[in-house]
Amino acid sequence: MADLTIVESLSLDGVMQAPGRPDEDTRDGFDAGGWGVAYGDEVAAREMGAGMMRPSALLFGRRTYEDFHRAWGGRTDNPFTPVLAAKTKYVVTNTLTDPLPWENSHALRGDAIESVTRLKKSGGDDLVLLGCGELARTLIDAGLVDEYTLLIHPLVLGQGQQLFPRTGLRRDLALKRCVPTTTGVVVATYAPV
Repeated sequence: MADLTIVESLSLDGVMQAPGRPDEDTRDGFDAGGWGVAYGDEVAAREMGAGMMRPSALLFGRRTYEDFHRAWGGRTDNPFTPVLAAKTKYVVTNTLTDPLPWENSHALRGDAIESVTRLKKSGGDDLVLLGCGELARTLIDAGLVDEYTLLIHPLVLGQGQQLFPRTGLRRDLALKRCVPTTTGVVVATYAPV
C-alpha cells in the first residue's frame, strides 16, 4: 500500500493558508498571504528538494492543482518545474475532467476518501499532498495520512485556515526527523502513533 505524506508550511499557531504569495488565498478575508517567503533558505530548499526527488506521485485538490499549474507549469527559470512536470499528479475533483492541462495529471472523481483509499491500495508510488487545506483535513480525519513533513515557521498569524481539523479528536504524533534552518524554520517529520 502506498503511503501518504502531507508536506505543509505552518505558522506556530498552525495556520497553513497562503504561505507563498499575498494573492494565493484570500478566502475569509485572509490578508497575511506570502508570510513564508522571507523564511526561505538553502537548508529548507535542500530538504524540500530531497523530498521531491524521491519516487512519489503528487496529490492535489482542484484549487491547489490549478494554482500550482499557474505558478509552476511551463516555467524555465527554476529546477523545480521539470520535476513537478514529470511527476504523476492526481487531482481530487468533481468539476475537472481528463485530460487535465498539466502533463501527467489525472482527475480522481467522486468521494475524496474513497478515491484516495483506492489510490493508496493500488500499489503505485507513495503520495505527497502539498497544500490543499480542505482535502488535507478530510484525509487526516479519515486516518489516511501516514506522515507529516511540516515546515514550522517562527511567527504567529492569529488568522487563517489551519492544517489540523477542529474535531476535538486527539492526534498523537511521533517525531521521526527534525532539521532547523538558518531562518528559524524547523523542518519536522512526524508519523501518527
